[in-house]
Amino acid sequence: MTLIKQDDVIESVADALQYISYFHPMDYIRALGRAYEAEQGPAAKDAIAQILTNSRMCAEGHRPICQDTGIVVAFVKVGMNVRWQATMTLEEMINEGVRRAYLNPENRLRASIVADPAFARTNTKDNTPAVTHVQLVPGDHVEITVAAKGGGSENKTKFAMLNPSDSIRDWVVNTVPLMGAGWCPPGMLGIGIGGSAEKAMLLAKESLMLPIDMAELKARGPNSKIEELRIELYDAVNDLGIGAQGLGGLSTILDVKILDTPTHAASKPIAMIPNCAATRHAHFTLDGSGPAYLEAPSLAEWPKVEWKPSKDAIPVDLDALTPEIVASWKPGDRLLLNGKMLTGRDAAHKRMTDMLARGEKLPVDFTNRVIYYVGPVDPVRDEVVGPAGPTTATRMDKFTETMLAETGLIAMVGKAERGPAGIAAIKKHKAAYLMAVGGAAYLVSKAIKESKVLAFEELGMEAIYEFTVQDMPVTVAVDATGESVHATGPLVWREKIAKLKALESA
Repeated sequence: MTLIKQDDVIESVADALQYISYFHPMDYIRALGRAYEAEQGPAAKDAIAQILTNSRMCAEGHRPICQDTGIVVAFVKVGMNVRWQATMTLEEMINEGVRRAYLNPENRLRASIVADPAFARTNTKDNTPAVTHVQLVPGDHVEITVAAKGGGSENKTKFAMLNPSDSIRDWVVNTVPLMGAGWCPPGMLGIGIGGSAEKAMLLAKESLMLPIDMAELKARGPNSKIEELRIELYDAVNDLGIGAQGLGGLSTILDVKILDTPTHAASKPIAMIPNCAATRHAHFTLDGSGPAYLEAPSLAEWPKVEWKPSKDAIPVDLDALTPEIVASWKPGDRLLLNGKMLTGRDAAHKRMTDMLARGEKLPVDFTNRVIYYVGPVDPVRDEVVGPAGPTTATRMDKFTETMLAETGLIAMVGKAERGPAGIAAIKKHKAAYLMAVGGAAYLVSKAIKESKVLAFEELGMEAIYEFTVQDMPVTVAVDATGESVHATGPLVWREKIAKLKALESA
């Protein structure tokens, strides 16, 4: 019988979580490289270039791909002939591995997990606990898959209890547009079908751990009904024209994974979970010989893509910004931001709107300022700030009217689309919403030259910072008239794709 030691589990989990924080799975990079070559939409191609450039920078610098370093999910298969040399439970071993990985001083990862989720929502400070699933299987070794799932993509999870006769294709095609772009496409869709409600969810999550092989599948042809469905859904979702970051384009997803299991005759449960541009998972086996360490991929495997600002990008002096300048921006304009900007996300916005409701003065003057929705990773070594990509902007929609009406704020920077309430407030106050690329956090951080906390320091990464930026790339996503590129872009590309397909079949 194999003896598995407690310290080997802990060390292996910690190493794997550090590894996936800065190394994309190479199947994802190869698929994204193919998508870049095929992409015809300029905005989408630029976004993919930023993601690929960011990925290589992170691989070289051993810093997180995304500032949201995720909630840890572990799938553990324990051989029934295994013996343990341990004083901790298996779940405690996984959590200790998480703790060591996220507090590693050489590459400290952002702690995002909060306890008492319904009320106090207090950060646990070390990203524990993980979500652990354990299965007993035949054999004499332990297989562990760890993933770090970002909130932006996890929050787009969908579930339905379909009727047995309902179309899976129709449900997926009708549901994907409802997810918006906050899950940072292009990525993967994981789909679980059957079992009970919670089983379908688990299958969907587990399917995201499988390798991307859609190009190979389409080349050889399907061998089963599930593979036929995968191809059908892949083509149908990409035909929606949502594109990278929701800007409109050819590649919304790189693969569709499906796992199924028997279910009740009256039921057809289906769950769908997207994986974002920061796809992060790793697999290793413990056989009793010691910790498992993952081999670093060769940098030569990355596509030769180096993002540079567009020649058409408009330089913006944030320190001299006026409502008149903001009103001159058009949807789709690419800007390079220079000067001082403020930051703030959910907790800071909640606190500020509560203060305003009580008639209290805010600790920061927002007059003619821009706010960046971000929760950065702590800096290491000589960094000004750690990876600092945008967070999902729709979560701030409920605060937007108050912020624009009562603080003097004139523009916002975030990730993905704005919802109806946010757009209505932007149009009413002739402000603007600028989109930074989700999945390019380390690249964005290099544009930040100074950082200091101005207020709410106790909120940690949710405090209000002031960043001094140089040539920070953004796109005008909603202009002062309320026009949104996330509404117009996919519509244009859906029509273009339909015409391209009609020509191909003619």
